[in-house]
Amino acid sequence: VQLQASGGGLVQAGGSLRLSCSASGRTFSSYVMAWFRQAPGKVREFVAYINWGGISKYYADSVKGRFTISRDSAKNTVYLQMNSLTPEDTAVYYCAVKYGALTTIATSYTYWGQGTQVTVSS
Repeated sequence: VQLQASGGGLVQAGGSLRLSCSASGRTFSSYVMAWFRQAPGKVREFVAYINWGGISKYYADSVKGRFTISRDSAKNTVYLQMNSLTPEDTAVYYCAVKYGALTTIATSYTYWGQGTQVTVSS
């Protein structure tokens, strides 16, 4: 299983970015796909998840109302639309996949992408 994250970059505060995570190597059914992020000197934190059907979505309080997670099951791809970005959103963003129960706990996720850097300037 391989996850390829892309879409990061440098953006000014108030701007937007859309991250993508493409999955390959296995048939993805009944999966949970999530985004986590890790800022320098901080622990990796949950951002959002979506289940395989796209019905169940959940967001960290810090991004609720600004970020939107979605997926294209035909392409095995999950997206994270990030709006109204602030410098506090600066981090490396990782996508991750697990099977089974929905969870925000990073250690429960089996497969991880390589990360994509998001930098928000003030």
